[in-house]
Amino acid sequence: MRRFGDLRSYRDGEALFETGKVGPGMFVVLSGTVTITQRDGLGHITPIIDQGPGQFLAEIGQLSGRIALVDGHADGDVETLLIPPDQLRALLVAEAELGERIMRALILRRVSLIQGGAGGPVLIGPASLGDTARLQNFLARNGQPHHVLDPAADKDAADLVARYATSRADLPLVVCPDGRVLRNPSEPAIAYAIGMIGEHNHEKLYDVAVVGSGPAGLATAVYAASEGLSVAVFDARAFGGQAGASARIENYLGFPTGISGQALAGRAFNQAQKFGAEMLIPVSIRSLDCSRSDGVFHLATDCGKSMRAKSVVVASGARYRRPEIANLEKFEGRGVWYWASPIEAKLCLGQDVVLVGGGNSAGQAAVFLSSHARKVYMIIRGGGLGASMSRYLIERIEATDNIELMFNTEVVGLEGDDDASLARVRWRSRLAPEEHSLDIRNLFLFVGADPATGWLEGCGVMVDRGGFVVTGAQCQKKDGQQVSALETSVPGVFAVGDVRSGSVKRVGGAIGEGAQVVAALHFYLADAMKPSL
Repeated sequence: MRRFGDLRSYRDGEALFETGKVGPGMFVVLSGTVTITQRDGLGHITPIIDQGPGQFLAEIGQLSGRIALVDGHADGDVETLLIPPDQLRALLVAEAELGERIMRALILRRVSLIQGGAGGPVLIGPASLGDTARLQNFLARNGQPHHVLDPAADKDAADLVARYATSRADLPLVVCPDGRVLRNPSEPAIAYAIGMIGEHNHEKLYDVAVVGSGPAGLATAVYAASEGLSVAVFDARAFGGQAGASARIENYLGFPTGISGQALAGRAFNQAQKFGAEMLIPVSIRSLDCSRSDGVFHLATDCGKSMRAKSVVVASGARYRRPEIANLEKFEGRGVWYWASPIEAKLCLGQDVVLVGGGNSAGQAAVFLSSHARKVYMIIRGGGLGASMSRYLIERIEATDNIELMFNTEVVGLEGDDDASLARVRWRSRLAPEEHSLDIRNLFLFVGADPATGWLEGCGVMVDRGGFVVTGAQCQKKDGQQVSALETSVPGVFAVGDVRSGSVKRVGGAIGEGAQVVAALHFYLADAMKPSL
C-alpha cells in the first residue's frame, strides 16, 4: 500500500480529520492509537472506537473526497500512511483482493454510521410533520447519516425550537455538524450546508455528462468510468430515481430473494465512485446548449454556472403524474406521497391508507405498506391489473388479506384538518355516480409518469408527442447514415432508460441501455477526435 500514499505523523491530541471538513483520504495506522468520536451540532460528543496499528481509517465518502462524518484525534504520537482519494481508487482497482476487503469495510462503516445516526445533521421536529418526513427521505435516499429529535420528548430540542422557530412553518429545524441551524430548508440548501457536494469544477471538460442517476444513468456511469472515460453524473434529488424508492424488486436477474431499489442503487452508486465517476447530487440541469461553438456541450446548472462535456447521456427518467384532484398540491408532503419508503410507512402504522395506481411500482408499494398499515385500499382506474403489472405481484396482492382492490374507481377529492394535513379522501366508481369517503391520513399516488425533458427545450433534441426523447431509427438521418440505436437527433447526445421513447420502463431494461450506450459513446468520441480533412 505504501506506493499509493505518503507518511504522515501526528502529535498527541492533533486532529487527523474533523467532522464537517473535507477528509484528506484513507489513513493506515502504522504506530500509535487514533480515537474516533462522533460530534453533532448540539455539542454532544460520543466515543465510537479506538484504532491502532494495522487498522485503516475511512468510510465510503473518502472515495470521492467528501467531508468527514466523525472526528479522529491522535491518542499519543501517531504515524500513518495517508492515501488520498484518487490513489485510494487506484489501490482498489490495482490490488483486487485487498481492494475488495477495503471496499466492503468502507460500505459497512457508512451503514453503521447511518444506523447509529452518527456524523450527520440533527432534524428537530415532530416525526409526523410532512417536512420532517421530506428531509428524512432526502437524506436516507442519499445515504446520509442523520437522526431526528422530537421537541415534545427532548428538552434540548424544545429549547432550540423556542429559540429559532417563530412559527410552525420553520419546522423542522436542521442543526448541522458545525452548529449552524437551518429553518425548514430545501433539499439543495441542506445538501450544501452538510457538504454533500462541494464546489463544482466548472473548468473541467468531461468526456461524458450523465443527466439523471436512476438505474440507466448509474449503469452508464459505472461502465463508462470503468473504461477510462471521465464522467460527471447530475441528479436533482437522489441517486436511484423511481426505482430507488421501490421496497422490493423481485424480478431483477441475480437476486432470487429480491432486493430493495435503494440497496441496488446504492451498490451502483458506490461502484461508480470506485471507478472515479463524479456524482453531483443534488444538482439540477436547467438547460443544454448544443450549439457547440467551442466544440463541446454546455449544461447550465441551478447554481447559475455551466458544466462542459464532449458528450451527453440523457437519463433524466420520468416523474409520477399529478392527477387532477382538487387541493392535491396543498397536501403534498402533508399526507400525499409519490413514493413509499420506511419513513412514510412509519406514519401509516395501524392506519388505513389509499394507494392509487396499477403498475409494478404501485404493486410493490402496496405489498410493502400492507405490512405496516391496517388496510390498503388500492384504487385502479381500469378494470384489471394484467396489462400493467407483473404476474408475481398480482398473485401476491391477491393473497394479501389487508389489500382491497377497487377497480374502475378514481379519487375525486381531498379534505384536510386544522393543521392543513390530509384527513379524508373521497372517491367514486366510474360506473356509478355515488361518492364514498374514508378518514385517511396518507394517500400514495403511482399513476403513470411524464418524461423529465423540460430542460431539453430549444436544444434541438427531438421528442415524441408524449415528450419522450426519440432515438435511433426514429430520428432523422445525418450525413446519409442511420443514427445509432440510442443516439438522439443531435450527434453526441444519447438517451437511455425511462426518458427514451419506446423503452420498456423496467429496471433491467434501463441498466441494459446504460451499459449499451457506452459502446456508442466510445465510437462517437473517437470519431469526434479525428482531425478534419
